[in-house]
Amino acid sequence: MADELVLEMRGIRKEFPGTVANDDVDLDVRRGEVHALLGENGAGKSTLMNILYGLYRADAGEILLNGRRVEFASARDAIGAGIGMVHQHFMLIPVMTVAENIVLGVEPRKGFLLDERTAEKRVRELSERFSLAVDPTALVSDITVGQEQRVEILKALYRGADILILDEPTAVLTPQEAHELFEIIRSLQADGKSIIFISHKLKEVLEIADRITVLRRGKKIETVQRAGATEASLARAMVGREVLLRVEKAPAQPGDVLLSVEDLHVHDERGIEKVRGVSFDVRAGEIVGIAGVDGNGQTELIDAITGLMKSEAGAVKVAGRELREASARKMLDAGVGHIPEDRQRRGLVLEFSIAENIALHDYSKPPDSKWGWLFPARLVERAGRIIREFDVRGGGPLSAAGGLSGGNQQKVVVAREIARDPKVLIAAQPTRGLDVGAIEYLHRRIVSERDEGRAILLISLELEEIMSLSDRILVLYEGEIVGEHTPDVSEQEIGLEMLGGRERPAA
Repeated sequence: MADELVLEMRGIRKEFPGTVANDDVDLDVRRGEVHALLGENGAGKSTLMNILYGLYRADAGEILLNGRRVEFASARDAIGAGIGMVHQHFMLIPVMTVAENIVLGVEPRKGFLLDERTAEKRVRELSERFSLAVDPTALVSDITVGQEQRVEILKALYRGADILILDEPTAVLTPQEAHELFEIIRSLQADGKSIIFISHKLKEVLEIADRITVLRRGKKIETVQRAGATEASLARAMVGREVLLRVEKAPAQPGDVLLSVEDLHVHDERGIEKVRGVSFDVRAGEIVGIAGVDGNGQTELIDAITGLMKSEAGAVKVAGRELREASARKMLDAGVGHIPEDRQRRGLVLEFSIAENIALHDYSKPPDSKWGWLFPARLVERAGRIIREFDVRGGGPLSAAGGLSGGNQQKVVVAREIARDPKVLIAAQPTRGLDVGAIEYLHRRIVSERDEGRAILLISLELEEIMSLSDRILVLYEGEIVGEHTPDVSEQEIGLEMLGGRERPAA
């Protein structure tokens, strides 16, 4: 049974204008296995899965499900055939309950009305069967990101999914939530479900996958067993060259203080204090990393520094100049670049072209415009240069940003912020959704920006990234700085502080 093929994709080809997304790709999946799909941003992973899920029609090739040829004209067809997909960006309705989201479209009814009690009972039974602990009565707006993902998985299982596609499932999860997800995946395997696991994180793939298929520029490169595969061998297959998996940098040469945060207090939209008297400096020519479990005030701290949220007390200074109640525009004009943690909500206008997104901050200034006149050709020319420099794939300057893969959307945001030549760069989750080659490039670029004299504040949920890039590390717990370290600190010590396991320093 372990070798029984439940899915075969043969010779799949898909072209978009100017791009061959999938070029004669083969993929097979066995019953009860986790099959990882690896590849750089734009390698064709999402396109292949969108074909399987009925969102795209292949130009050539065939799909066999349990040995029978199938054709899907829509996602409804794929769902009806037992295929479920959990997208990287969740598709839940915040004002509805967990149970209402899960049964939406296939609701148990009492007459013309939703039978809420039956819906909640079925969802509770399903969540207990697969160890997906969620409260069916909770509003989606009140649950964590990790719980939202469980709701998406339950939506697919409720509709009878035997093959589950997980697209970058750990991209928005804390390490603890990722560990819990892997336990859930193992329980699904034990029930005979097959999982297609799309990820950029090589350690995770080697931990959870049974077999691994690598795509590169639309072509299948290889399918290998987990046994014998290494991070280095998978990275080489993905990128086509040796990849440096560690950050090499000279010691920092700190200069003047360019960013100063003094006794900052910030409340969230519910009036709860999320940042409690935080103070720190970032100097020219250094990277200061902030480590912490998600939800400990990182988002509110970043928003207050970048002008997206008003602080209750305290001060933010850029190059010695205090900026009180400054808007996001004023912070940008003061020389603060911002790579936001959510590229789609805060980083891009998805309906705009890549060229328009790159010009968002500076469209009203020369050379983009003069005397109120905008010069579109200049926007396109500049975007073309930046696309080449940062290796943005999947579209040209006039392509809509929403049509890019998540990783390439992230590249556009990073490219725009770095290209503006800021004094201070706030980088929040800068490598989220990027492949190993893009991460290598971006890490080198961040170090290069440091060496050119920029002050860089790095906020990341990836502790390895914080420890390898930072010149100083601050630990944030429940809105307070509870530790400051050099990069040679142990993961155990930082991990303990991230969970509140150490007394806070005396004032």
